[in-house]
Amino acid sequence: MDEIEEKLEEAMPWVGLYIATASAACTLAMATDVFNGFGSKRLWFPSKYFSLNAITLTLLAVAMKLPLDLNTNIYTSNADLAAKHMSILFMSAAMANFMSYLGYMSDKEILANMVALGILVITVSANVLTQLFLLQDEFLYGHISVNMLVTTISMQYMLVKLVSIATMVPTIKRRLEAKYQEQHKLVLMEEDVLNINLRREMMKYWVMAETSNPQFVMARSLHCTTSICFLSAIRTVLPVFYKYPSMGDKLKSSYKASIMLILVIQAIGVAIGTIAPTLRWFSAVSFNCSAVMNWKSFKTALKVESHWTQILLDNRESFSFLQIRKGQCRKCLHNAKWFALTFCIRLQIFTLQLGKLFAVYSVLLTSPFLLCFILIKKFVNRPSAKVEESVVDMNLNLNRYILQLEGEAVLPNRVLNKMCQEANNMIQSGRKKQPQGLVHLLGKFVNFEGVAQFDSDQIPSFHSQEPPNCWILPVVTLTSIAIALPNIPKHRVKQLLNSVSEGITLVKLVDKTLGKNAQLINIRKAADICWVGVELYKKWLDINLSKTSLNCTNSNKVLRELSNKAEGIIMKFKNEEKDPIMENPLNWPSKVVAANSMYRITRTILLSIEEENELTDEWLFERLRVMIADILAACLTNLPRVITTMCHRNAIEKREKSVRKAFVLLGETEQVVELVQQKEWPHMDHDKAAYIDEWRALLLQNDEDDDNDPATSTSTPSNETETNLMCREEHLAITVVS
Repeated sequence: MDEIEEKLEEAMPWVGLYIATASAACTLAMATDVFNGFGSKRLWFPSKYFSLNAITLTLLAVAMKLPLDLNTNIYTSNADLAAKHMSILFMSAAMANFMSYLGYMSDKEILANMVALGILVITVSANVLTQLFLLQDEFLYGHISVNMLVTTISMQYMLVKLVSIATMVPTIKRRLEAKYQEQHKLVLMEEDVLNINLRREMMKYWVMAETSNPQFVMARSLHCTTSICFLSAIRTVLPVFYKYPSMGDKLKSSYKASIMLILVIQAIGVAIGTIAPTLRWFSAVSFNCSAVMNWKSFKTALKVESHWTQILLDNRESFSFLQIRKGQCRKCLHNAKWFALTFCIRLQIFTLQLGKLFAVYSVLLTSPFLLCFILIKKFVNRPSAKVEESVVDMNLNLNRYILQLEGEAVLPNRVLNKMCQEANNMIQSGRKKQPQGLVHLLGKFVNFEGVAQFDSDQIPSFHSQEPPNCWILPVVTLTSIAIALPNIPKHRVKQLLNSVSEGITLVKLVDKTLGKNAQLINIRKAADICWVGVELYKKWLDINLSKTSLNCTNSNKVLRELSNKAEGIIMKFKNEEKDPIMENPLNWPSKVVAANSMYRITRTILLSIEEENELTDEWLFERLRVMIADILAACLTNLPRVITTMCHRNAIEKREKSVRKAFVLLGETEQVVELVQQKEWPHMDHDKAAYIDEWRALLLQNDEDDDNDPATSTSTPSNETETNLMCREEHLAITVVS
């Protein structure tokens, strides 16, 4: 038996290393959030990496191995005792960092993860308290038992506070969403449809999204800040190092040297874990300083807003989940539930009022220093012209778009100025990433004729019904043909590939945001698969385009070879596939969809060049570039609508992130939007403009109308007509930047 115990003891240092690794992972996640907060100058530190989820809870459960271990010899090993104490502090610091992330979670995620966290904290607390009371006579240092008791109680209070906030989150989300939708309707009513200033409208959505961000709402609430954790950590960490400076204690521990590694890593975690909660508290104090000073009585200060107890009140009165049929039992269960939830409501009110009481005193104590700091900062750093321009020159009263809950203090003007400055910075960041290759390619764009010309109705179909087109598939097919053409310099082919790659990135964004047609899923999948081969390996399906370019002496042979290969793929599929479901082109394999596109486009080009007497490879390459540019330009006319849609079509938890992406996209596509807006757009419904087949149908119809109109056909030469078309004023003026 002793030999077995000795062998198990030998493995304990490895267990300690495992605990240290889990603690280091949590510490690194907390440090990353702190770093991002400072980097983005958002001193309310939104949680992103250290989140309340299954992975983090598992890591914390591993890190809590020492407090959960009742066999640790804390009365003989001071290092074990210090590490156990530090683990409890580490857990408290972790819980403090979870608070703002609750606003990012869905209702089901909050319930599941809070239950898991509660089980972990209660288990840790029960084990620690059991060991403290059973071994209280064995402790070498009595003050440590007191500190561990206080720390454990503080950790339990942190859990109560987290639960208190978690019960409020669903209610504030619903109320903020309702306010957002009301304000969104007002913004739509105020829009000038004929002259939309895109940046002006986005700024409204930015203010609404930022101020309704649940994480920001919780961070600016004094009750939701975690100064208590910070104060308790400072009071309890220092005595640990005062009383246990000796490193020789590690030899008495079963974990050997790894016990000191655990202690050091978790101490660093406690220090880092207190940065974000403390600075959130300072930010909340700065937001609420003037409001607290204006409170006339403690009754006003301790008022409990309805959103804190709304969900508990609703559940207390609810009767729906009790499915027992016997009336007496139903009555007893309802009464039991009523008394239980009444107790929870009173506990919620007590917890809230206690937190508000502490908040009031903390503001009163710190407000003189804070006001002095703000005045000094205003004197040293006067508002820049850019910030003033972002608020004043836009002729907007952005304060109207700030969304707040009942009882919240009015946000200072400096917060609004920072939001405007941050929006400008995001636009500038996007401008640094403008797709210059795509801009160069769109310089070839004349009008949108290429959308109608890449496929001809004169080409016979292999099936009674043709599969629909998406934006990417013809672009990929035309690019593949251009790469396969002989006698084209490599640098021009590479330039075309880079330009198309930048364009396809934006086209995918258009499809993702506006293209909701489920019938195009398989077509887009085929285009994506085909594009991967073309971009990375210069292969269309299994055909090496570079070898095709070398083997064929002229463009005509290239087109015929690609057409024959595509035809072979289609015929093989038709002869071998007997499944009736494949009669529908929407169910065709990706390879067959791509082959059908290649066949029709190559045949269309061959048909169109029959009348050309002096066909050169260079001429055809340029023609393909123009067709690609026309298709991309037609798709990218949807970009302004994509940007505005990104500002408001998301869940409340993700809306702020989406608006950020929209601002970056605004700066990134500035030149692209200007280029495509230089030409006249076909008059079509916004929803139809997101699909290439709708563009083709409209352009072909317009061509037929022009051919049937004798006045149009005889009044001016075709070149003059094309020039006049390019010089017309836009039917929809969209200003990107004011």
